[in-house]
Amino acid sequence: MPTANVGRMSNEATDARIREPITEEELRAQEVISPDDVLRLNHITSDYLCRPEANVYDIEFTRFKIRDLDSDELLFEIAKGTGTEDENVPEEVEVNEDGENGPPGPGQQKHTCPPGTITTEVTTGASRFVRYQFTPDFLKLKHVGATVEFVVGKKPVNKFRMIERHFFKDRLLKSFDFEFGFCIPNSTNTCEHIYYFPQLSEQLVNQMIDGPFETRSDSFYFVDDKLIMHNKADYAYNGGL
Repeated sequence: MPTANVGRMSNEATDARIREPITEEELRAQEVISPDDVLRLNHITSDYLCRPEANVYDIEFTRFKIRDLDSDELLFEIAKGTGTEDENVPEEVEVNEDGENGPPGPGQQKHTCPPGTITTEVTTGASRFVRYQFTPDFLKLKHVGATVEFVVGKKPVNKFRMIERHFFKDRLLKSFDFEFGFCIPNSTNTCEHIYYFPQLSEQLVNQMIDGPFETRSDSFYFVDDKLIMHNKADYAYNGGL
C-alpha cells in the first residue's frame, strides 16, 4: 500500500545547528555525511557530495508523478520505460537520461502531462540531474503530492530518508524532510510526499519567473543516517510566456 509522508521542518535542536554553516569542502573531507550536516549548508551545492557508487543498496527510482492536492489534478508523470503503453495517457513524450539515481531513474523515460493543465518540460541530459519547466501557475499551488516508486536491491534498507532543499539564487525557500522508513530487500515501494509550499511574495514570484533555472534544489538520500545518493534539479516558471 502506498504511504504518505508530510514534509516537516527541522526541530529546534536541528535549527540551532543550521545556524552554524558548513562548507562543501568540509563535508567532502568527512568520512560520513549525515542529515544534520547537509542542513547546515546555507546555499545550493556546486557539485555532488557523493559518488553514484555510494548507492550500495541499488536503490532506483522508477516512477515519479506530481498532483495538485487541492484539485486532485495530475500535473505530470514520468516513469522508466517498460515497453508498455497506456491508452488512457493523453500525451506522451519520451526523454532520455544518462544518470543512475535521479527520479525517475536511468534509461528510456515516459513523460505525461494532461492537456489543459500546467505544462512541464523535463530534460535529463546529465547524470543525477533533472531540469523542469513549469508555467507561472505552478507558483500558485499550495499543496502538492509527489508520488515516487522505487526498487531496492539485495540489501535491507534501514532509515531511508530524503532531505530536499530548494533555493532561489542563494536564498533558501524551504527545506523538506521525508522518511521512507525500512524497505525489505528486492522490494518495490511507493510513497507519496506531501509538499506544503511556502507563501511567496509577489516580488519574489516575479523574480523566479524572470530568472529561469535560478531556482534549484538538492535532494539528499540517507540510509542509517549516511548519505548514499545526491540528486540535483533546477526549475523555470516561464513556460508559455
